[in-house]
Amino acid sequence: MRHLVKRSLRLAGHATSIALEPEFWAVLEEEALRREATLAALVAEQDAARTETGQPLASRLRVFALALSRGR
Repeated sequence: MRHLVKRSLRLAGHATSIALEPEFWAVLEEEALRREATLAALVAEQDAARTETGQPLASRLRVFALALSRGR
């Protein structure tokens, strides 16, 4: 079983922790670098986008990372 890596971030002024597999974190970090943004900014963007669906943030980040890795 793969282990999860927990990261602590501040989103909208609140501290939160997100646990994802290392592979997902790697894709998200690469995208943040590509955008010349911080990882926190990228996560905040995805957090704002998910509010309409009520999707859990970790799930949103996994789907986003998967789409990035597939070139979408």
